Amino acid sequence: MPTNAPALADVTASDGALRRFLHGLPGVDAVGLEARAASLGTRSVKTTAKAYAIDLAISMIDLTTLEGADTPGKVRALAAKAVNPDPTDRTTPRTAAVCVYPDMVATARAALAGSGVKVASVATAFPAGRAALDVKLADVADAVAAGADEIDMVIDRGAFLAGKYLKVYEEIRAVKEASGEARLKVIFETGELSTYDNIRRASWIGMMAGADFIKTSTGKVAVNATPANTLLMLEAVRDFREQTGVQVGVKPAGGIRTSKDAIKFLVLVNETAGEDWLDNHWFRFGASSLLNDLLMQRQKLATGRYSGPDYVTVD
Repeated sequence: MPTNAPALADVTASDGALRRFLHGLPGVDAVGLEARAASLGTRSVKTTAKAYAIDLAISMIDLTTLEGADTPGKVRALAAKAVNPDPTDRTTPRTAAVCVYPDMVATARAALAGSGVKVASVATAFPAGRAALDVKLADVADAVAAGADEIDMVIDRGAFLAGKYLKVYEEIRAVKEASGEARLKVIFETGELSTYDNIRRASWIGMMAGADFIKTSTGKVAVNATPANTLLMLEAVRDFREQTGVQVGVKPAGGIRTSKDAIKFLVLVNETAGEDWLDNHWFRFGASSLLNDLLMQRQKLATGRYSGPDYVTVD
């Protein structure tokens, strides 16, 4: 049994036991969930709190490039931006991490050396996850050997949707072991899980299997992070800690592009999981374009005016 779930040792003893546990979780009231997420999104954040929230959001970003056209030069430029997001203002926080494919980990690691910014790498046949387990584990091993501090894996959605919950659990366990000291983020691709009940079940599988973070999405499908699915996952990590004493992080990814959006998510964190999660060790944004808007809003608060079009770099 993983250390992440000492109170749930019998749940993963068999496929049947895991199924009974997951299908015994309370059903999600979709209308109520969406209404609460919408209500929390209307909270007014005043100027001083807004400045704090913007800096906090910057510090929580996993600055990401996951394209076939990625080059070492692009990764080095992204790393430079992560370390020094606003060259005109050295008080700007650094981002939490730079996230790249495994073959770019060494480049990112060298560019970020000594900065404190983490190197994250997607793995396990990202984004589809359609590969044999040994191939996925080799993908993880390559990233870890190159110096990745964090691994972002994708679950086998086909197995999950077919009800093969123990297979999904055991695969996450294997990836966790292969990750060694690297922290593991488990991506559900919530847009493909169809129902909120499935998102809740996937959250519990991930947490019981040893995830350090549970993550909404790859950013590669039509529906990515939403306030509602993130709220549901925040409830799950809160409930999991109450039951086991183990804290797990949350990472919404994809579709969060503005400071206003980011602040709404921070309100969700504070009001649902609590202040313990308002730290980049426990909450991240999977985004790149978001950083530019945060920087522009930060300058607006400092100077009273918006910057020109050349103020931020285009990733």
